[in-house]
Order: sequence, then C-alpha cells, then structure tokens
Amino acid sequence: MTHTSAAALPADSRYSPSNASQLFVCDSDGNYLAAPDDRVIDAARQVVERFVSKGMKLNTPNRVREFLWLKLAGYDHEVFGAIFMDTQHRVIEFSELFHGTLDSASVYPREVVKAALHHNAGAVIFTHNHPSGEPDPSDADRRITQRLKEALGLIEVRVLDHIVVGGSDSVSFAERGYL
Repeated sequence: MTHTSAAALPADSRYSPSNASQLFVCDSDGNYLAAPDDRVIDAARQVVERFVSKGMKLNTPNRVREFLWLKLAGYDHEVFGAIFMDTQHRVIEFSELFHGTLDSASVYPREVVKAALHHNAGAVIFTHNHPSGEPDPSDADRRITQRLKEALGLIEVRVLDHIVVGGSDSVSFAERGYL
C-alpha cells in the first residue's frame, strides 16, 4: 500500500462492520483500508503465477481451469494464450499471445509455431476468453484450433486442449470431443 494516511481517505474506505466482506490492505501506518478491485485482481494473478509455476505438472483439469480463469476472467477484450509444456506435461510458461477486441482476436498459426519452438514445447494447451461471459466455442474457435493443431503437428507439438473462459464458467474442447 502507498503511504497514504487513513485520515485523508473517505470514511467508507476504512474498515467497519458494514463493509466486512470487502478485502483490505494495511497501509504504512497500520491502518486497514479497502482494497480497490483492480489491486485485488492483480494480487490474485500474482498468487496464480506461484500456483502454476515452471516445472509444475498440470495433472488435473480443474487445476488448469482455475489457473486459466484467474488469468483471463477480468479482461474486457479477447485474449488468446497458451500454456507451453514439455513432453511430460510440466509447465514451461504461460503466454498471452494475441489481444483482440470485444468479440474477437486474430490468431496467427505462424506466430504460435514460433512461440512453441522458442519454448522448446512438446505440448500445449490453448485458451482464450469470451468477455460476453458465454464460454461456448464458436465455429471460428473450432476452425482456428484445428489449424493450430495441424501446424503444430508438423513440428511434433501435441495440442492437449483448448479452454474457453467465459464469466465464471469454461468449456474444454477435449471434453467436448473437438480435438
């Protein structure tokens, strides 16, 4: 927290029983102040980075979904990313590859192949968000996933899944039989 004095803040930003469900941060004077939502989300993303770190094995679908939801749920535009993994499905890195608009993001297979080669990946899980809150994949989502799978197949990188995050829900291509 910055060195802002609690006295300089509005009374409703300090702890009281009426805002007990709000998250708080402690300032340098030991006063607990209401944490702005964007700070809470940023802090949660930092915790997620530790939760799924390099070398960790992603061995449960729920763990992958929770990680991706925390990474993508707060965006108001589409973000397409990938979890690059080694051949034992241990995390190498999560990368946000493309940023788009409210309802689309351009995805370029050539750039995805370059990223997979850069990370020396043996497997990948794709993800993107739907800011509308509806996680059902579109036909375009299914087509680009197939193109990516074909392109990565040429360099022997397995596509394990593509998870679409929308609102508080997500959809797995693998579970739906799309891969």
